[in-house]
Amino acid sequence: MAMEDPELCFPLLLNSSCVKPQSHTLETVTVYAVLSVVSLLTAILNLPVIISIVYFRKLHSPTNLILLSLAVSDFFIGLVVLPVEIFMWNSCWLLGDLLCFLYFLLPITLLMTSITSMVFISVDRYVAICDPMHYHTRMTMKRVSITICICWIYSIDYALAVLYENYNNLGKYKYCQGECVVNLAGIMDLVMGYFLPISTIVVLYMRVFVVAVFQARAMRCQVAIVTLHTKSKKSEIKAGRNLGILVLVFLMCYSPYYIALTGQSNLLGTSFEVVLIFVMYVNSCINPIMYAMFYPWFRKTTKIIITLQIFTPGARDLNVD
Repeated sequence: MAMEDPELCFPLLLNSSCVKPQSHTLETVTVYAVLSVVSLLTAILNLPVIISIVYFRKLHSPTNLILLSLAVSDFFIGLVVLPVEIFMWNSCWLLGDLLCFLYFLLPITLLMTSITSMVFISVDRYVAICDPMHYHTRMTMKRVSITICICWIYSIDYALAVLYENYNNLGKYKYCQGECVVNLAGIMDLVMGYFLPISTIVVLYMRVFVVAVFQARAMRCQVAIVTLHTKSKKSEIKAGRNLGILVLVFLMCYSPYYIALTGQSNLLGTSFEVVLIFVMYVNSCINPIMYAMFYPWFRKTTKIIITLQIFTPGARDLNVD
């Protein structure tokens, strides 16, 4: 019995068309199901974070603004990036080389925004715990808002920079028609996208940890006269611990990709790279789950949003912090 000819992505291009992947295998269906669940959860869980910080006035703080930036990037990863990944997992690319370039531009921008947001979170906690006397003058709402805008602009420029070679040579790295593959500026991505920001985060949090331990010991020796000050210190240390766990999970999700691919080919598209990138995307789903675990305000505001109490008069001024 003769074997059936493989179905081509572009039947008219017999010599240059890619073979259409099999889309009904158990592996493909399983991957579709997992990616769909993660995509849906990522968008749904990050949306209350965005609404809460934007809507409720009590949550308008420099630290929460940084969390808002992180939640926005996570939300779009779930809303846009992962659905495209689902489409691309076992399908032909039919949208042309320019859209292929833009397809990689968006996730790189969003992932870099997450990285810069984590660096900014580390800076925020460093100033709050190591230099508390100047925190409210240095980390103002205006300064934080401007810095967040700069982080987003930088992330877009960074994505354009690491993909610059592909923009000038659209489709250069694909082997056949129906494939979407690009080449990253590997050294730049490794240094600027991983080692430099990760080193900054680790150094800042090591300093924060040392100061937090010192302050925790000092608070045990304080008398009742400074109870209010002690509670304030405990609150800052607790916030630092919670955000430290957030950063630790971030490192666990992002590090495997860069560590495993160090010194190897930077050509994207292999199954191994896809799995490691997916692990990075999962971090966007984990973040709001940790908010629910560590932040009472997130649980309170989510309940208010779900029960539609958000539409009642004066809801914006509720004490949810």
